Amino acid sequence: MPVPILLEPTTTKLNAQAEGAVIVSGSHGGRYPGYAAAKARVRAVVLNDAGVGKDEAGIGSLPYLEALGIAAATVSHASCRIGDAADMMARGHISHANAIARAAGVLPGMACAHAAELLRDAPCVVAQPPTLGESRTEVVVPDGKRRIMLLDSAALVRPQDVGQIVVTGSHGALVGGNPAMALQVDGFAGVFNDAGGGAEGAGFTRLPALDMRGIAAITVAASSARIGEAGSIFHDGVVSAANETALRLGAQAGQRANELLTRWAMLD
Repeated sequence: MPVPILLEPTTTKLNAQAEGAVIVSGSHGGRYPGYAAAKARVRAVVLNDAGVGKDEAGIGSLPYLEALGIAAATVSHASCRIGDAADMMARGHISHANAIARAAGVLPGMACAHAAELLRDAPCVVAQPPTLGESRTEVVVPDGKRRIMLLDSAALVRPQDVGQIVVTGSHGALVGGNPAMALQVDGFAGVFNDAGGGAEGAGFTRLPALDMRGIAAITVAASSARIGEAGSIFHDGVVSAANETALRLGAQAGQRANELLTRWAMLD
């Protein structure tokens, strides 16, 4: 029976079918999605390079998974929409591959669909991925009216985050094109990495979806902050785009994210 190739909008929701399969996922290629793929015991994974960005965080899963013996590659964010695995298979072209994926024949410039077929022959390794550390933390703003929550993935949102400022390490694209996935609670604000914008500006598509819910939303430039690391999004990030709700609250491109969000935490 051939090794299955599964199209998944995100690695954070992989189920038992992912074990031993080749996964083509709309997730960014940072360490957290790589960790999620390893936990699901995938044979190999193809992710989106999210514009590569600061400290090459957009391809950080490749060396992480290589150390675990798992083949991994990324497609160029400019070749297809991040968050959309079907578009990756239809239009995506490989930008980077780790040594295990290269040994299976995967090369930069190759069509994603071709790479996925080759990865069926990659070794299947059951790894025990090391923890990435605390993935939910809080920035304390003295006398703040609301909390600033730092979540390395938007999948880590909890019901108690309603009404708070939710800073995620995730990309700013709608996962699978689903507006309901823009933010899983009604936060005061949502913050994302723009993943370099990419094909059709996919890296900004959560912003108008959150406008429809009256939630302020901004992206920070991929070149300014490490995708997949909410702490870097908050401390290093520079605003690249804002929705209408955020603009009314004073957001502007070029601002330091931490300065803007600290002001928002103080608003009545």
